Amino acid sequence: MDFIELTVEAPRELADILVAELAEVGFDTFEDTDEGFQAYTTEDVFNPDAVAEIMSRYEGQGELSHSHRVITRQNWNAEWEKNFQPLIIADRVSVRAPFHPEPAGVDYDIVIMPRMSFGTGHHETTALMIENQLDVSHKGLRVLDMGTGTGILAIMAEMLGARQVLAVDTEPWTVENARDNAAENHCHGIECRLGGVETLANEEPFDLILANINRNVLLEDMHEYARLLPSGRPILFSGFYEEDLPKIQAEASKHGLRYQRHRTLRSWVSAVFEKE
Repeated sequence: MDFIELTVEAPRELADILVAELAEVGFDTFEDTDEGFQAYTTEDVFNPDAVAEIMSRYEGQGELSHSHRVITRQNWNAEWEKNFQPLIIADRVSVRAPFHPEPAGVDYDIVIMPRMSFGTGHHETTALMIENQLDVSHKGLRVLDMGTGTGILAIMAEMLGARQVLAVDTEPWTVENARDNAAENHCHGIECRLGGVETLANEEPFDLILANINRNVLLEDMHEYARLLPSGRPILFSGFYEEDLPKIQAEASKHGLRYQRHRTLRSWVSAVFEKE
């Protein structure tokens, strides 16, 4: 299946609103640009009429334009290789592709080849999740990584000492990519599974849950995350904007998940909760 890349030129304050709107019609990954942002979804989900309707509602609120193109599966690697630059997170974690040189002076070196998946650490939510992971003990824990993408958070979990990681995603090519990236990083305790929360029905509780998806999925699946988390154990959320944090907090509270703290980066949030 091919991807749709939507390029939007808009003022910063309007861009944030548009990202939230586009997330409601199937776009699930966003990359900032100097002029606005780029949004991505799969071709089967893309609804050009819905996009046009969103854009029309904000005409007159600043210079606004948009266009889209199809990125074929065979061109995906070339697109990422052209634009993927090495990244350092919190001065401790390097994220790079196999064709980048190994860095010096970091505690953890993660090698990622995105292929058909998102999650290189360049998006704010991934970087924020890794920063929060660095503050949470993983030693000897059984970890669940929901919406694993490239597997980057699962890989970080094993590098931080997790004994077992279940990495779950709804896209077949993403699961395959996560497996390849786990092998590339010599991680042997990561199981990559295709599906959503329905695949967790027979699972034992996890010591730590990582869920970097989007606001709607987090709200819908919150009860299942809470069921799988023992008292006193942490869960890390991301994939939503700062303005949505109260909604996440309210739903989490209904299921016995107590807010601890959060980080923000360009309006994106990663929050830490704990099971009561």
